[in-house]
Amino acid sequence: MNTKTGLSETSVTTDVRLAASAAGWRVWRNNRGAGKLENGNFIRWGLCNDSPAVGTHVRSADLIGIRPVLITQAMVGTTIGQFVSIEVKRPGWKPSAGDEHEQGQRRWADMVNSMGGYAIFSTGGI
Repeated sequence: MNTKTGLSETSVTTDVRLAASAAGWRVWRNNRGAGKLENGNFIRWGLCNDSPAVGTHVRSADLIGIRPVLITQAMVGTTIGQFVSIEVKRPGWKPSAGDEHEQGQRRWADMVNSMGGYAIFSTGGI
């Protein structure tokens, strides 16, 4: 956990990305949103944002990536890529049970973790 105070979420994101890179991971910003293009077409972007209903119920994380994982026993010596999802929060953040936005983020993290990925909420570090 990041013990620095007064950092913005953007600063924490930079710290998390640097820590991930130092650990051999690759993570990218996962911007989410929707809007009209200049030609009038409507577009949605970001993972798990296929429709307003999906994008509200399950909210993908700020950083998405992959990390190397060495497999043992049946696949001895084989390295696989494990899906990584990091929801970045400002230092001092605590979960709020009544926040629907955070509940959607938790549903995303729970889904990723239940399927063998690695999903966390981070206030700094991996």
